This record gives sequence, C-alpha cells and structure tokens, in this order.
Amino acid sequence: MKLVCIGAGYFARFHLDAWNRIPDTRVVALCDREEQKARLLAREFGVAAVYQDFREMIEKSQPDLIDLITPPQTRLELVRQLVPFGIPLIIQKPVAPTLDEVEAMLELSDRYKVRVLVHENFRFQPWYRQIRKLLDQGELGEDLHSLYFRMRMGDGWQEDAYLSRQPYFRDMPRLLIYETGVHFIDVFRYLGGEIQKVYARLNQLNSQIKGEDSGIICFDFLRGGQGVLDASRYHEVDHPNPRYTFGVLRLEGDKGNVTMDLSGKIFLKRLGAPSREIAYPHQDKGFAGDCVHAFQLHAKQSILSGQEAETELSSYFPNLIVQEAIYRSSNSGNPIQTYPPERA
Repeated sequence: MKLVCIGAGYFARFHLDAWNRIPDTRVVALCDREEQKARLLAREFGVAAVYQDFREMIEKSQPDLIDLITPPQTRLELVRQLVPFGIPLIIQKPVAPTLDEVEAMLELSDRYKVRVLVHENFRFQPWYRQIRKLLDQGELGEDLHSLYFRMRMGDGWQEDAYLSRQPYFRDMPRLLIYETGVHFIDVFRYLGGEIQKVYARLNQLNSQIKGEDSGIICFDFLRGGQGVLDASRYHEVDHPNPRYTFGVLRLEGDKGNVTMDLSGKIFLKRLGAPSREIAYPHQDKGFAGDCVHAFQLHAKQSILSGQEAETELSSYFPNLIVQEAIYRSSNSGNPIQTYPPERA
C-alpha cells in the first residue's frame, strides 16, 4: 500500500512511525504548507518526496490512501477537494469544529463513494481491547452496572500550559471534551454500547486558557447502566507517564468488576472470589500503548479487504452527537438525550 500524508505537525510523527512499522506499507510523500518543517520530518522517517501542493503530490504519487493530519478547521475544505480523487481518506480527530461540517463530509463521502475513516486510536489501546474480550467472554455477567474513568493529565496547570507542545490548545474555545474527551466518548461506546443521555458540568481551572479543562460527565447507556467520566487536564497523578493510560478505570457488571491502573495493569474480581491480575501484552511504545500503530493496521486491513472499519465516519458520528450534547448540558444545566443520533 502506497500512502501520502498531509500535515507535518506535532502528531504526524506518531503516524509516520507507525506506518513505517506496518509490513508492505510505504509513505511515499508528505505535504505541508511549511515546506521546511515537512522536509525535516520526511528526512527523519525516510519519506522520499515533499510537497507544498497536495494536488500535485496526489497526481504524481498515485497513492492508495491519504492520511489527513491537519488542524480540524481545515478539514472540510480539504475533504471537499480530496474526495474527487476517489482515494480512501483517514482524518485525524477532532473531525471538525461543527456538526454541520461533519455532516457535509458525510454527504461528500456518500456522493463520491469514497471511504472516510476517523483516526480514533484510544479504543485500540491494548487495555481496552483486553477489557472488551473479558466483556465478550461474559466475565462480568450480562448486565452493565457502571463504567467509571478518572483522567488526570497534569499538563494544564502551569501559566505557560501547552506552549511547549501544542500551543494552539490555549486559544481553543473548547478544549477538554472537544480535543480529549471525545476519545473517551468513543471508549465508553466501545465498552458500554450506545449512549442514551448525558449530563455534564464543565469548568475552567486555568485562567490563562480559553476553553474548559475539567469536568464531570454522567452517561446513561441504552442497554442499561451508567457511566462517569471524571476528567481534568489541570491536576496531576503520581506516575512517570500520565499519557500512557491517561487515567484509571473501573467497570462493574452483575457478576463482578474489572479495574485498570495507571500502568495498564488489569484486575478482574468476580463476586465472592478474590481479585486476580489479567496478563496481556502491552508496552510503552509509540503513543499510549502503541494504539496509533494498532489503529493504522486495522485501517489498512479494512481498506484492503473492503470490510467496514470500526471508525468509519458514519459510525463515528454518534460520538460527535454526544460531544455536542455534553456542551449543551453544561451550558443549560439539564440532561440531554443523545440516542438515536440524528443527521440533518
């Protein structure tokens, strides 16, 4: 598979590193408006060609896949110009600033019959794949009772928060949920099923930024049970890499519970029995348990086989319905219904 990447920003290196480790896959060209930045990244990861014009890059490279890693506010216009080439697209999250823009992307995907996948990698973190196996095996029973995740990143309390890595975070009017929380919306759907209703309280703790950086969000699952996302980018945890698991999890069912700690260890406790650690492979490689590599391998396999990927834009859309409902709930102080999701 030949592919090209558009965008040479902070997270692009994780994409390039992962693509380089997938067999029979080659990034043949990289494009960015800042040519020197693209050249430095291309040299680091062995990409042969660099362009400033993505149309020229596509016409000369004839890729099988386009990986779009630009800021979200650029996406709709780029998707509008890319889909006529008829080449499958992967787009980074956040997908776009508004639901109207995402719906326009869906319409373009339908009209040109071009697959659009969202680069949503958290569900591919090895601990969530293992927990999903335990659920599918019935280890926690048939009924979900609760799903709780506490996130503490500790990268947002300083006066110069985010300047060294992703300075644009400081000016985003929506931060915690739009940029980070949407990952956990997807994880909650992956583990607990469709989300029927949300109630949220969001806060801004660091006065030097524009968006929210903490909040508590309550979810009602369609299949029954409740979820809580207790999230803060302001407060810290006592762990050398808070961005490995991003937090701790506890999931309870009618036959027991499963917990995950900051180092990715998973413990299963059946009711009436002692807790036991569940052994599974995971390593601090790439990004957050090498989930970028796991996602991109899944994306490649689904495109080559013609089978639906887990994060096709159409199936990802309910995450964005929930995301918008969280902001509406926090602004209004009321719970918001989110299922069934509606497209205009």
